[in-house]
Amino acid sequence: MQGNNHDDVRRHNLSIILRLVHRGGAASRAQLTRLTGLNRSTIGALVAELVERGLVEERTPDPTKLAGRPSPIVAASDRIVAIAVNPEIDAITVGAVALSGVVHRLIRYATPSSPSIAEAVTITAGIVAKLKRDLGEYSIIGIGVAVPGLVRASDGLVRHAPHLGWVDEPLCDLLAAATGIPVVAANDASLGVTAERYFGSGQGLTDLVYLNGGSSGIGGGLVIGGVAAGGQAGYAGEFGHTRVSDGIDTDSAGIAGTLEAEVTRHALLAALGLQAGETDADTLERALLASDSLIVRNLVNRQLDFLAIALASAVNMLNPQLIVLGGFLAALHAVDPERLNVAVAALTLPAAFAEVSIAPAVLGSNLLMIGAAELAFEALLVDPQQDRGNTTGLPLLGFRAADTAAPTFSTSQGHPLS
Repeated sequence: MQGNNHDDVRRHNLSIILRLVHRGGAASRAQLTRLTGLNRSTIGALVAELVERGLVEERTPDPTKLAGRPSPIVAASDRIVAIAVNPEIDAITVGAVALSGVVHRLIRYATPSSPSIAEAVTITAGIVAKLKRDLGEYSIIGIGVAVPGLVRASDGLVRHAPHLGWVDEPLCDLLAAATGIPVVAANDASLGVTAERYFGSGQGLTDLVYLNGGSSGIGGGLVIGGVAAGGQAGYAGEFGHTRVSDGIDTDSAGIAGTLEAEVTRHALLAALGLQAGETDADTLERALLASDSLIVRNLVNRQLDFLAIALASAVNMLNPQLIVLGGFLAALHAVDPERLNVAVAALTLPAAFAEVSIAPAVLGSNLLMIGAAELAFEALLVDPQQDRGNTTGLPLLGFRAADTAAPTFSTSQGHPLS
C-alpha cells in the first residue's frame, strides 16, 4: 500500500535513528534529540517502535556518571543478525554479525582447491544451517556476500571472479534458493571500504581509498566526497590491474606488469614456507615480522615498491585523506611502513601527499564480514518498518533454525568475537 506523507516522514525518522545507533554506537535519548533536531516526545515514540520491532533495546544508564535525570540509552540489537560470506580460492569464511556490530560467530571452511559456484553454494548453505541452529532465537535478516571479483550492482550477478573461475554466475539466486534467506552480493574490496568508513579508521572522513589483498588478488574501494564510488555498473576500484612495471607476469585478467601480477600473497607464503589454506592475514603478518631471511625481506621490499607506484597514482588522481590497506597488504605495510611512505612520497605531488595517511585496516580479520553484513543490513536501515528482507517474498524477522542437518566442519573455527 502506498504510504502517505506522514508515513514517509516517520519511516525516514526511524531510519535516521536506527542508522545512528547502528553505526555510531549506543546513544541516550537526549543525544538522539540533539543529533536529529526532533523533540523528546517524537524521539520517545520512534524509539518505542524500534524497541517493539526488536531492532533496538533500551538500557538504564549509570546514574553515577550523569548529572540530573538520566536519559535511557538506546542500542542496536544483538539479536538481529546478518550472515556474511567471503568465498576465496582456498577457503569460504562465514560469519554472523549483529546489528550492534558484534561478530557472534566466525567459521572458516578450508577448501582443497578453488570451489565451483555449486560447491560454494553447497558449503555455504551447510554452514548457514549450522549457524541457524547455533543462533537459536536470533533473527537472521539476510546474507551478504563479499566476492573477489566483478559483481553487477543491479542484481548481484557475478560477472567475473577470475581466480574462482566464475563467469556470469547467479550467486545470489542460487544461495537464496539453497538457504531460504535473502542474499545480496558485491565486490569484496568495495565492502571493505564500507566497513572501514563506518566502523574503522575512516569514520568522519569524506575521501577514502581502500585496497584489499587476498588469495584471489587485489581489489579496491572508493569513497569520494562522502559518497561511495562504484562506477556505472559497480566495477570501480580495481587497483589490482594498475600497471606498475614492465614485467611479463600477468594478472587474473591477463594483463602484464600490474599490481596484482607483481604483489602476490602466494609469493610471500612460498618464501616463508607457509601453506595457503592454513594461513590468514594475521598469521602472515606475524611470520613476516619474525622472519630474518634476506630472501623474504628482499621480496617484501620489492612488493612494497610496486605497491607504492599504485598508491601514488591513487593519491595524484583522487587526493584522498586516507588510504587503508587490508589483507596481506596490511601485513606488508607492517614490515616497513616508512619504506612505503617514502616511496609513495617520491611519486606524488607534495601538496597531495601532505594531506594523506596510509594505514592498515583497524577491523582486521573481521573487516569483510562487517562489510558484507552491512550490505545485508542496508534494506532494513532504509526502511525499519519493512516486513520483508532484501528479496521479495522472504521473511525478515523471526527466522528459525531449519530441520536440515549441516555437515560437520572439522576444519572450521567458529568463535564469538564480541
